[in-house]
Amino acid sequence: MKKIAVLTSGGDAPGMNACVRAVVRTALKSDVQVTGICRGFQGMIEGDFTPLSHLSVSNIIHRGGTFLKTARSKDFLTPEGRKVAFANLQKEGIEGVVVIGGDGSFRGAMTLNTEFGIPVIGCPGTIDNDLFGTDSTIGYDTAVNTVVQAVDKIRDTADAHNRLFFVEVMGRDAGFIALRSGIASGAETVLIPETTTYVNSLIDTLEKGWKNHKSSAIIIVAEGDESGGAYELAKSVGSKFSHWETKVTVLGHIQRGGSPSAFDRVLASGLGNKAVVELLKGETNKMVGLHHKNFVLTPFSMATKHHNKINSQLLELVNVLS
Repeated sequence: MKKIAVLTSGGDAPGMNACVRAVVRTALKSDVQVTGICRGFQGMIEGDFTPLSHLSVSNIIHRGGTFLKTARSKDFLTPEGRKVAFANLQKEGIEGVVVIGGDGSFRGAMTLNTEFGIPVIGCPGTIDNDLFGTDSTIGYDTAVNTVVQAVDKIRDTADAHNRLFFVEVMGRDAGFIALRSGIASGAETVLIPETTTYVNSLIDTLEKGWKNHKSSAIIIVAEGDESGGAYELAKSVGSKFSHWETKVTVLGHIQRGGSPSAFDRVLASGLGNKAVVELLKGETNKMVGLHHKNFVLTPFSMATKHHNKINSQLLELVNVLS
């Protein structure tokens, strides 16, 4: 290969810039030119390309978001849109693509390869950490640390006012952020989509805490929990406790922003490097992941059909330490 492209797609995640940086510098080290595709697959359709040099990716490893921008493309879901995208890749002389994103991005990459034969390799960039084939995804560690920092501050005011706080975190389909941040912040309970929420059991737990002289409580709720989220849960539970003032905080998109953690910078750099190495070897339709401290390849067909499972030991740990 003489020329490859790199894009970021789907939801942004801290560390995406570090991954792009690694892709560019690894490729240039092998005398391969790199084109950045702005705004993901939509930019591929619109021909929003920019050449990337060693200098182009200087001073970005510490930046959150993605300087290539990202988007979700409805046009790419159509055969006509994909034909335009492929024509643009041919026009630019691009022979392979590194896609940084989640399962939707990988399905798009897989379709591009199936229909037009363009080699594609993926790097898992999503704060949800729900992709099969990697122990951690780019942005997950940073998102967890962001939640923990926020909850630490919330606990200060909760304790000062005898408050019961319901803190909603991201996790529409997966509770990884909620579970790990809940343990790290000492939350009384963590509610996630993967487990059944028993409101009466939660009320019992909180009552026991009050009898044991707990002056405040923090409940971490993943947005996709079956209870309907933090506001709905606060309505059904908060009314049972007159001695606590009930409050709700939805952390929202602050979990996507901010400078990536050291772990995410190192992870993203390693994944980006490995993606280019494998692409130049002729690999395609695979995601690079970190498994037991080694970088490994997982077919897109597996990475997008299966999801990481919640660690049952961590679930038990929440119950023991609450």
